[in-house]
Amino acid sequence: MFDEKIRDRLMGVSVATVATALFKRGLRNQVIQGVRPLGFKGRNMVGPAYTLRYIPAREDRNGIEVFRNPDHPQRVAIESCPAGHVMVMDSRKDARAASAGDILITRLMVRGGAGVVSDGGFRDAATIAELDIPAYHSRPSSPTNLTLHEAIELNGPIGCGDVAVFPGDVILGDADNVIVIPSGIADEVSAEAVEMTVYEDFVVDRVKAGETIIGLYPRTKDEHLATFDAWRKENGR
Repeated sequence: MFDEKIRDRLMGVSVATVATALFKRGLRNQVIQGVRPLGFKGRNMVGPAYTLRYIPAREDRNGIEVFRNPDHPQRVAIESCPAGHVMVMDSRKDARAASAGDILITRLMVRGGAGVVSDGGFRDAATIAELDIPAYHSRPSSPTNLTLHEAIELNGPIGCGDVAVFPGDVILGDADNVIVIPSGIADEVSAEAVEMTVYEDFVVDRVKAGETIIGLYPRTKDEHLATFDAWRKENGR
């Protein structure tokens, strides 16, 4: 069961801040490489990962008729991803054929999906960008997935954009990037990221007012503690 307080915390922090919190814990390779938002919705994407893995297509297995199979893994993934989860697709960083299109992503949205990520591409990308579901990919791709990909496994460990993703890992996406937070430390990382964000907001205010960053960011001068505490009380943070 996903702890909704983790979602609430992460909705208000950046991928950059979480990346620093993970770096402190020795995790250097958690940002999914090469993906960007389609039509950023002005809010973060947060949820536990539900995964779909593609392998290279083989011609004797991937004719158009396979879509008639009600057990086709791509279709089953869309229909089985739990509400509030983020579907993460391992498309082998290959956007020459699509990972999915607007009809499937619309269905995922209607079913309550918290978002979708592919290290490949989506077809009908302009339509997906207008849907009320966060979506991230590398670039638009019109050919059907069967051209180069075979959906082979649901909700197992995958690689997406050079990052290991395990089912239940917490996925955070913002206007810039997507990051993977190991599920076992998501509570502590999300709590730390909230505190880091409050201090970073204070720093931005001080820098805009002309303050030097030396001793302020990172805080190495104790006099900034009192100023920060006063700012925090004044701003209800």
